[in-house]
Amino acid sequence: MARGKIQLKRIENPVHRQVTFCKRRAGLLKKAKELSVLCDAEIGMFIFSAQGKLYDLATKGTMQGLIEKYMKCSSGDQADDEAKEAQILDTKEEINMLKNEIQLLQNGLRYMLGGGAGTMTLDELHVFEKHLEFWIYHIRSTKMEIMFQEIQLLQNKEGILKAANNYLQEMIEDQTGITNIAPMITPYPLTTQNEIFQT
Repeated sequence: MARGKIQLKRIENPVHRQVTFCKRRAGLLKKAKELSVLCDAEIGMFIFSAQGKLYDLATKGTMQGLIEKYMKCSSGDQADDEAKEAQILDTKEEINMLKNEIQLLQNGLRYMLGGGAGTMTLDELHVFEKHLEFWIYHIRSTKMEIMFQEIQLLQNKEGILKAANNYLQEMIEDQTGITNIAPMITPYPLTTQNEIFQT
């Protein structure tokens, strides 16, 4: 004969309530132990009776160890949430800073293109001046790098031409027997990188 469906509501009879509590508590603890053994899970459980008596279960290690592990995990999640919120705030601050910088640069360009002196404050002009100095420094650095690369290319070409000149001179000497031909020297010596930086 099948058992009838139990209604889930508070048992009014205190004796029946206590018996049901003891049976179900034992069944719950047994199921927790089985789950721990079968699935290699760490389970911690607290049960307080109606009289306030504590029943606990820690399947691996101690309850204190499980509580510490739980606290680390929950604080880690909270730290991750805080880090995400901080990152969002940093991103918003960066967006606002870039918007202000773009606005300042647009005002500066208008000023440079004849927008009038009254369109920018003294602080904005100082900031714009710093940006211009940075741009000039960047442009000069890029220009010097390009010039240095061109100098290296010219020096490589000079080496190739000298080698070709020596080869041709050796061929002439072999064919004619003349050995006193002076190598050609250009009236304009090539400048080096150090000389460019000093000017």
